[in-house]
Parts: sequence; C-alpha cells; structure tokens
Amino acid sequence: MTALLCAAAVGTGLLLMWSAWSAPQPVAPVASLRRSRQYERVREQLTLAGFREQGVRAVVAASMLSALVVGGVVFVATAVPALTLLGGAVGLYAPWMFVRHRAVVHLRARREAWPDAVDHVASAVRAGLSIPEALRQLAHHGPEVLREDFAAFARHDAAHGRFDVSLDVLKSSLADPAADRLIESLRLARNVGGSDVGRLLRTLSSFLREDAATRTELAAKQSWTVSAARLALAAPWLALVVVGFRSGGLDAYRSSTGVAVLVVGGIVSWIAYLAMRAIGRLPTEERVMR
Repeated sequence: MTALLCAAAVGTGLLLMWSAWSAPQPVAPVASLRRSRQYERVREQLTLAGFREQGVRAVVAASMLSALVVGGVVFVATAVPALTLLGGAVGLYAPWMFVRHRAVVHLRARREAWPDAVDHVASAVRAGLSIPEALRQLAHHGPEVLREDFAAFARHDAAHGRFDVSLDVLKSSLADPAADRLIESLRLARNVGGSDVGRLLRTLSSFLREDAATRTELAAKQSWTVSAARLALAAPWLALVVVGFRSGGLDAYRSSTGVAVLVVGGIVSWIAYLAMRAIGRLPTEERVMR
C-alpha cells in the first residue's frame, strides 16, 4: 500500500511538471523578475553552462521533478519520512549544482581560450582587416570553445548591420568579464579611432594569459583541500547508509529522537557545505561593464 501511494504521488508530480512545461510561455518574464539580481545570476549561469535555450522556469521545474523522484526513491527504499525529506532536499538542489558545475567548467575553458582569441583579433587588425571583420574571423579561426558565439555574432551583424547592437548581443551571450573588456575596447577603438589598437590588444592578451595561469595554479593547489573537505562532509552520510540498511537499523530513525538527529545533522552538514564553499572559493571577477 505504501509503495502504491508513493508511486501515485510521483506520478502526480510528473503530470504536474509536464503540464507546467507544456503550458504556453509568456512573451517576456515579469519586469520585476527580470530586474532582480537573482534572476540575472541564474540566467548568466545557464548561459555559461551552455543552456541558452532553457529559461529559469526550466531550472525550477527540473528541481521540483528531481526532488519528487529522489524523495520517492528514498521513501520506497527506506520508508523513513525524515530521510525522504532529506532526499527530496538533495534532489531539489541537484539540478542547480549540475548547472553550476558545467558553468565553472565552461568558464575555465573560456578563460584559457581568451588570450588566443585576442591574439587572433590583434593579428587580423594588424593585417588590415576592420574590427567587425576581425571579430567575424573568430567564427572560423578562433578557439573552438568560442566559435559558436562569434558565429552567432557574425549572423546577427550580417542580418542587421548595426555593429554596436551586435556587440551587445555578443556580450550577453558570452557573459564573461574578459569578453566585456575586449568588446568595450574594440567598440571604443572603432567609434573614436586611434592607432594603438594593436598595442591595447597585446596588453590585454598578456594580462589574460597571466591571470589564467595564476588561477590554474591556485586551483591545482587547493583542489586536494576541497576534495578532502567534500569527503569529510559525505562520510557521516555514507556511514548512515551502511549502518541503516542493517537489520533494524532504520527503525531508530522513525522515532522522534532519530528524526531530530537527522534534521540537526542535515542542517549542520548544509552549514558546513556553505562554509567549505566560502573558504575554498577563489575570488571571481565581477562584470563591471555589462
């Protein structure tokens, strides 16, 4: 009977998620939501992770679906309400963790590619190409991880013929501080003119290369510390899984004392996870030229 009720709850949740997903989307989000910092942060993370077509609603729907599925699996396996809630909480946060991980991986790859991209632009300008033509060349000869964005820029510029608007679209697509510096430097050089564009680009390339090397070295030095902290955080819960599935092990967590232990343990683990992230996080460069 318990399994049937759990299956019915999961099925109802899946139906609700499908209904929300297939419902007609509004033309634009609510203005107040669009202006909020949290909304823009989620949008930037989705862009960096490569999910440009998915909106914030897709992340919310995926989180709710993941919470229902993980919570349902834990309930079927343990029949402990407290563990079900903890499993649902983990499932609720799992899609956002996946998006953040992909965003970090892509951002690291782009950070290593930007010096080569700037060198390509500097070489093209030195060879006599205009700034728009130099940027369009990156769609074919630039670093692989950046070609798609610059190909979209080339299509937009060819379709509309408004270089400044195409640059703004490119900035929004890349969502990267290094891209902001390059784009604004090229915008200023094209609108104002000057003979120091090559020197400016070479200086920017050297700075980006040194910054990428420094961050790579720091990340390598702290990776073992972060991995050890994650293992220490997961160890108590792994021990709970091992001990809990022994004969009568789960009965202790159906009592009020067991529920209190799980709740307090979950809160402490969450606080420890946030502290670990805050201590081990490298300083990130803010986008001051959005």
